[in-house]
Amino acid sequence: MTSLTQSGSTRRMVLAGAALLLVALALVALMVVRPSAASPSASSAAQSAPAGDSVDAGFARDMAIHHQQAVEMSFIVRERTDDEDVRRLAYDIINTQANQRGMMLGWLELWGLPKSSSAPPMRWMGHPFTPSGDGALMPGMATDAELAALREAEGVAAEVRFLRLMTVHHQAGADMAQAAAEAAGTRPIRDLAAGMVRGQQSEIGLMADMLEARGATP
Repeated sequence: MTSLTQSGSTRRMVLAGAALLLVALALVALMVVRPSAASPSASSAAQSAPAGDSVDAGFARDMAIHHQQAVEMSFIVRERTDDEDVRRLAYDIINTQANQRGMMLGWLELWGLPKSSSAPPMRWMGHPFTPSGDGALMPGMATDAELAALREAEGVAAEVRFLRLMTVHHQAGADMAQAAAEAAGTRPIRDLAAGMVRGQQSEIGLMADMLEARGATP
């Protein structure tokens, strides 16, 4: 990939994320200004914000970072292959996870909580994760070297790399979401996390079939 292409992909990713965040914040503002029009769960969340060290806040912060890399990898593979099935999957991941990321950042804004924390990732799950310095900030995340290899691959090689990386990414993401679905104190986070589990497990199965079709294993 040329530096110009990488720069263009990065700009598109940033702009897409910013646009979705603005939409999420606008919806949050509408809920606050017009509580009668908001859903019961959203109104309740606005009235009773979770603590900064809660499962809800920790999950929202960590999963926003986790999702950001999934969106990045999806943009990369769309530049590296013409395969319609892989490009369609990548497009779905971009839209779904960028939207969910905007929602989580919007909830943090609504709750008056910072969008980042000095606490180790995954502390809210009871087992803090110490990044090794290779670019993988949480379980399932690709390293800098793996992302570089994805950027250099083309065609089927890029497809297989992407599907393998995203399978591991989804497996860890689904584990995180399951923990939040069970332990979060607010209904919006529990519902969002439960939906993530269902969606990512479904895509894991799809990606296994796609890898098999390419003569590869997860």
